[in-house]
Amino acid sequence: MNPMRKIRIEKVTVNMGVGEGGERLVKAEKLLEEITNQKPIRTYAKVTNQTFGIRKGMPIGCKVTLRKVKAEEFLKKAFAAIDYKIKESNFDEEGNLSFGIREHIDIPGMKYDPKVGIFGMDVCITMERPGYRIKRRKLKKSKVPRRHRITKEESIEFFKEKFKVRVESNEESR
Repeated sequence: MNPMRKIRIEKVTVNMGVGEGGERLVKAEKLLEEITNQKPIRTYAKVTNQTFGIRKGMPIGCKVTLRKVKAEEFLKKAFAAIDYKIKESNFDEEGNLSFGIREHIDIPGMKYDPKVGIFGMDVCITMERPGYRIKRRKLKKSKVPRRHRITKEESIEFFKEKFKVRVESNEESR
């Protein structure tokens, strides 16, 4: 196989939306650091929403971006938390995958702590092939050609082989 056609995980972004700042956000940050072994950064509200009591610029969550070995180690734990089952609708047309973990205690090795509470999280996996740098570089930026982009089907096969994940079509899950 051509080495430039090999699919790889570019990054895994783990996001915890708390919806408020203060003590609860600090607990979420500590928990995310414990799960991923990496320091999270805060995310801030982009718009004001009075019904939720959120003002623009207020800290409302935290996220971590994992790459390479750390990303794969985390994914093994994350897939175990959802019983290695993913819906086909969780994949987008570019081959990226997003899913949610309802409670952090579903992750193997995590214990419930009444002082912390229960938090859910979103996991977003960005896929790419070698050569995708052309769309991010500073000089001579270019689009990735259609023939070099990852399709939904290629991404599904990658996750089935690498992580032994079962992908359910949307009709099966109803």
